[in-house]
Amino acid sequence: MPSTLRLAVAGLLALAFALPAAAQDAAQAWPKKTIRLIVPFTPGGSNDVLARVLSQHLGKAWNQTVVVENKPGAAGNIGAEFVARAPADGYTLLIAANNVLSVNPALYRLGFDPAKDFAPVSLLGTVPIVLVVNPDLPVKDLAQLVSYAKANPARLNYASSGTGSPQHLSAELFNKLAGVRMTHVPYKGAAPAIADVSAGQVQVLFGPINSVLPHIKSGKLRALAVAGESRTLLLPDVPTIAQAGYPAYRSDIWIGLVAPAGTPPDVVRQINAETRTTLADPAVIETLAQQGIEAKASTPDTLGALAASDLTRWTDVIKSSGIVADQQP
Repeated sequence: MPSTLRLAVAGLLALAFALPAAAQDAAQAWPKKTIRLIVPFTPGGSNDVLARVLSQHLGKAWNQTVVVENKPGAAGNIGAEFVARAPADGYTLLIAANNVLSVNPALYRLGFDPAKDFAPVSLLGTVPIVLVVNPDLPVKDLAQLVSYAKANPARLNYASSGTGSPQHLSAELFNKLAGVRMTHVPYKGAAPAIADVSAGQVQVLFGPINSVLPHIKSGKLRALAVAGESRTLLLPDVPTIAQAGYPAYRSDIWIGLVAPAGTPPDVVRQINAETRTTLADPAVIETLAQQGIEAKASTPDTLGALAASDLTRWTDVIKSSGIVADQQP
């Protein structure tokens, strides 16, 4: 073989071996600058709480600054689209509630596709939803509520924080499985919805536990059932809707961490590993529990499968109930 050809072949072989090594070095060098956690909602909610707890621990673990940026609007779609269009380098991540990944695609014409434009990283936590009623309503448990609803068609109203919200969909799923028809009364946020149920203007609410628990403890609301798969330690004597006679029922608010699609797998694995370590910390578990959030981590595949299955489930509820978004975001 001529010497020039031997040199060319040797150069190509060296390049072939150098490319994987360079990619590995790049992954090992991550992170080397500030990481942004984008919260697509206003400060103070469960997404924001999770993001700020996570940022403190991840920043210490990686010896880098991890900042939380709130980009609210359009039911979470503004912040989500911002991350979907960000560089896929692991430095811009989305704290994504289930409505962003598994409800909004069935309600809105989006400028992004959650299934294609995001790389799942990990589940972060769940916020139990509790079925509550005004204490003056003559029902003490779920069976009595169903009986009352069937005996008084169109007389029961339920509040929500808005069309397409988890509270709205939870109630419509219950309507479907229990064979009842309660009328939806949407509000602009959880606070006015809870206020009117407490005052008796509306009778029923499916509300996140961190919002309704103080009113349950004060006696202004009566808890009948928990909407998730298991009971919550904050209301240990309250059964789940599944335990109370509707085994197919499940609804809660879950929050996950996703990156732009195309983020290097090694970087995703690094973020997932440290996230899981953080969420297993007893101090973190206790801090989140005080805010009504149950810490739950997962593999990227588990989060992706959850988002896909919930999109199918909620799309069916939206179509069968005839839910239409108030406006396009």
